[in-house]
Amino acid sequence: MDQEFHRIKRLPPYVFAEVNALKAAARAAKEDIIDFGMGNPDQPPPKHVIDKLTEVVQNPRVHGYSTSRGIPGLRKAVSAYYDRRFGVEIDPESETIVTLGSKEGLANLAQAITSPGDIILAPNPSYPIHAFGFIIAGAAIRSMPMGSQGSIMEQLEIAVRHSVPKPLAIILNYPSNPTAEVVDLDFYAEIVDFCRKHEIYIISDLAYAEVYFGDSPPPSILQVPGAKDIAVEFLSMSKTYSMAGWRVGFCSGNKKLIAALTRVKSYVDYGAFTPIQVAAVAALNGPQECIDEMRDRYRGRRDVLIKGLSSAGWDIPSPPATMFAWAPLPKEFSHLGSMEFSKLLLEHANVAVAPGVGFGEYGEGFVRLGLVENEQRTRQAVKNIKAMMQKKDSILEQISKRK
Repeated sequence: MDQEFHRIKRLPPYVFAEVNALKAAARAAKEDIIDFGMGNPDQPPPKHVIDKLTEVVQNPRVHGYSTSRGIPGLRKAVSAYYDRRFGVEIDPESETIVTLGSKEGLANLAQAITSPGDIILAPNPSYPIHAFGFIIAGAAIRSMPMGSQGSIMEQLEIAVRHSVPKPLAIILNYPSNPTAEVVDLDFYAEIVDFCRKHEIYIISDLAYAEVYFGDSPPPSILQVPGAKDIAVEFLSMSKTYSMAGWRVGFCSGNKKLIAALTRVKSYVDYGAFTPIQVAAVAALNGPQECIDEMRDRYRGRRDVLIKGLSSAGWDIPSPPATMFAWAPLPKEFSHLGSMEFSKLLLEHANVAVAPGVGFGEYGEGFVRLGLVENEQRTRQAVKNIKAMMQKKDSILEQISKRK
């Protein structure tokens, strides 16, 4: 009875737990912590979405079990979104399904398609569920180092040559969490061509489809001719409409994968609460000015953060998309690693960030900062960090003495 459960043994200690515990302790001590650690939108959903939820929830007939694959109206709204945003036709009956958030949907898909020992190609650094959803399902993960470690296509070709058995699927995430990297449609076309040739499924996470700051909206992999032969794509209401806690996402694309996900979901959930699904329809079909406002808000925070930290001596690339900045550690602190530097920011600047190593071993040397505090609070964080940087010599001397 003392033996640890098999799937739990495959999960490493939660990297963020130590920083979260320190953050909680600081708040308990009445410290004013400016929290950039979690990608949790700080604004409410649009008023017309909340109004629709409030209206529908008054109906006594909507409080029973819902539909696991999503109410027809919401699946049709997803189809309409793909048509107007990407020019892609999605059959609402066979090519899309509503999930309880894209994170949960991806984990359910992993359960549906994975056999023990299957090889999954996952980017590294990456949002943890991309790898651990499949690890929990029994797969073996082959990491694809991102950025300077080599291109995705190079990593993919190497993996196919040297993996036995060949990979079952590859996970893509653009715009990327945590790195904010973006790609164009030509990139997807090359990946689709390769994966069709080698019969490898593609699972695309497009959670940040609408959180971009340039003139070119992020594309969908389903825009590539033939992509639906092998690919599915996850979308989320969390960031686009500030509906993170509502847990509404979608998976669209390849009919076989959608059918597998539909079958597993039919056993494990009854679908999102019906009023929430109806409100999600109102979000997708209703006024979209809220999306422009969301982009402007994150763009303003991004600019304040990047410019302010540069003046403090910490140069960070300006993210072209997402609600995150992926920040290399200041050179004076780089030898400490991302976890220790995150602790220092909390201790000496009252600023919480996510250590890069929590997104995979190739995330070491970075921290992720979420654009989730308003501009005034962001300026205060910059001021605190600047003060910390000015006394870096004494802080590093203290650390050296402790060792």
